[in-house]
Amino acid sequence: MNAAFPPCPNCTDWRTLYRAAILETDKSVVPQRVSEAEEAVIARGREIFYGNATPEEEDALEDALYALRAFKTAWHHTEAA
Repeated sequence: MNAAFPPCPNCTDWRTLYRAAILETDKSVVPQRVSEAEEAVIARGREIFYGNATPEEEDALEDALYALRAFKTAWHHTEAA
């Protein structure tokens, strides 16, 4: 572990935060959920960059970040309409 990136308390639970974001039904909470999940995914990606991770987790992180960003973009377009 590199000292430049201390462990993120929510990073180990990034999957739970990701699921909560994409399954949230309360429109007033969606932006916050997506933001929390995105931060956790990015932080976990930084952690595994300096440590060990399975290729499956690396792929899952990449997929989750892509999905969260797409979800956020779609959300902004929906809100603007």
